[in-house]
Amino acid sequence: MRAVVQRVSGASVTVDSQVTGSISSGLLVYLGVCCDDSEKDLEYIVRKIRSLRIFTDGQGKMNRCVMDETKEILIVSQFTLCAVTTKGNRPSFNNAAPAVMAKDYYLRAIRMLQEEGLRVETGIFQASMKVNYTNEGPVTIWLDSKEVVK
Repeated sequence: MRAVVQRVSGASVTVDSQVTGSISSGLLVYLGVCCDDSEKDLEYIVRKIRSLRIFTDGQGKMNRCVMDETKEILIVSQFTLCAVTTKGNRPSFNNAAPAVMAKDYYLRAIRMLQEEGLRVETGIFQASMKVNYTNEGPVTIWLDSKEVVK
């Protein structure tokens, strides 16, 4: 499972000219579910999202996580994070999970973050979305569960 996590001062997602999710300050998370992901991958990614210390403390150091702040999360499904680009110029998406599996893991990740007491907004799974955000810092972190989960 892969995620791109951005610290934002605002973010929204629009589908067919309608805002489906919006946050004022917190994390914008693009989440990609790969075909070989397991429960361990899901748990790892959710734990990292909620625990990443990328918000500044009183001394200006990145020592605080979304759980320490009154911050929000906007999570957007992003199958293209599972792309393989090693051959040619056209990405292969064969590594992306089938839609049924990907939607299940996506919804479970949302629910797990909400169960932690976080306010979570979303896009619409498999929709063509427009994402608008202001990256603060900028801070952008790449997470890949395969780097840890074997």
